[in-house]
Amino acid sequence: MSLRHGLLGLLAEGPASGYDLARRFEEHLGPVWPAQHPKIYAELSRLSKAGMIEVDSHGPRGRKAYRITDAGRAEVRRWLSEDAVDHTLRSESVLRSFFFWLMDPDDLHEHLRREQRYFTEIADLARGYAAAKDRGEYGTAPQTKSMRVALEAAIRVYQSLADWAEWAQTVPPATPEEDADTPRPPTPA
Repeated sequence: MSLRHGLLGLLAEGPASGYDLARRFEEHLGPVWPAQHPKIYAELSRLSKAGMIEVDSHGPRGRKAYRITDAGRAEVRRWLSEDAVDHTLRSESVLRSFFFWLMDPDDLHEHLRREQRYFTEIADLARGYAAAKDRGEYGTAPQTKSMRVALEAAIRVYQSLADWAEWAQTVPPATPEEDADTPRPPTPA
């Protein structure tokens, strides 16, 4: 997902300032697609120049609220319908696991316990939001229904990572000496 399309999707829900969009990114998309304030403001400027959004209102201290234009709505729909999905997953937790053999066993177990707690907390947070949505606390708008689908993905992904971290704690780490004697698996083509 590009930041551009995420912003357009959020603005399709209604006008918002850069600050509001950053907050919504953090609340709704943060665990899967973080966005920093400077990047959001830079992208809003590009979207405005491209005619995909326009200023809806001006507030105190130069605050601007933006709204999506017809061209912006068409672009986000085109992206959803036509663009190929980038299935690349980037997870520092998984990247680090390739190098666990370099860690002290006690440090490794503590790291994995922290990872398990973190992933469990995120899954539980998503479960709480999902339960509130299921009770109708957020209404039945199409955005709410789509958000519920996204929450289910978050629940399943983060619960799987929590389960992985729990399982990894049961795998005895190899010492560097043992690892030196172990043949390397072939590199996938």
